[in-house]
Amino acid sequence: MEKSFVKRVFAFFLILAAFAFLSLPQAFAEPKGTVVMFHAGSLTMPFEAMEKEFEARYPGVDLQREASGSQAAARKVTDLNKPCDIMASADFKVIDKLLIPKHADWNIRFATNELVLCYTDKSKFAKEVNAKNWYNILQRKGVVWGHSDPNLDPCGYRALMVLQLAEKYYKKPGLYEKILANRPVENIRPKSVELVSLLQTGNMDYAWEYRSVAVQHNLKYVSLPDKINLGNYKEDPYYSQAVVKVTGKKPGEYMEMKGASTTYGITLIKNAPNQEAAVAFLEYMLNPKGGLKILKDQGQPPFIPCRVPTQKMKSTLPEKLQKLVEVKD
Repeated sequence: MEKSFVKRVFAFFLILAAFAFLSLPQAFAEPKGTVVMFHAGSLTMPFEAMEKEFEARYPGVDLQREASGSQAAARKVTDLNKPCDIMASADFKVIDKLLIPKHADWNIRFATNELVLCYTDKSKFAKEVNAKNWYNILQRKGVVWGHSDPNLDPCGYRALMVLQLAEKYYKKPGLYEKILANRPVENIRPKSVELVSLLQTGNMDYAWEYRSVAVQHNLKYVSLPDKINLGNYKEDPYYSQAVVKVTGKKPGEYMEMKGASTTYGITLIKNAPNQEAAVAFLEYMLNPKGGLKILKDQGQPPFIPCRVPTQKMKSTLPEKLQKLVEVKD
């Protein structure tokens, strides 16, 4: 009889344990489903590598990415109302100006970069161009050079900022307009990475790109002084002299983008269809041993730890992300 009683007690606790296990919160379950991300074109190669690594860890998740200029990515959310979980911008200010507060609550700064002038062995004056004469070569007849659309892609307005700053740095009045006079409108492309194929096929001699893009595509490039390359935060007061007007939130509206060091931002869209899996990806991406390592390996310096400007913003982050972020303006 005692044995029978023990068996019944054991069975009772076994059933209780089963119920407890089945009633565990969903947080303990692996994320699954589709995660949609709109991101800057310059992040295509590192995000491709992250996608493979993340999906290997979480086979139930399908990360679907759309690359474009950063403003274009934001407008897919604001104007086209396309379903989206995560938006990553080559300029964190695009998130601040176009997505917060209506479409996003916070903005994590995760990496930096700098502008370089890219070329190949096929480029005219490839053996001659350097950091001291590049602005003269871009004015030469027959030289084909371009940049991305400032209204769609931060690399586009940053390229114009570099030219404005070069005029001041080299003390050459009128240099900005003279260089632009040798760049036809058709050499302005929707996103900076589209210029890479034009360089590689010999259809363009020079193009403004981020250093990380140049490294990832094995392009030759001219490195510029810190005073004009938008790559050193200590030079932000000098960079702020450059201002470019671009299209704003609504048709007919414009906003001024002021020169500053190149800083990338990422956010979770408020009505994210798959918030759980999106946060899992962000937790992986912002980890120094995860996505940030891939960025570093591909020539783009990450912030370790990543940053938000205020404690108030940090407190709005999902709990899993707060440990990966510091408060630093």
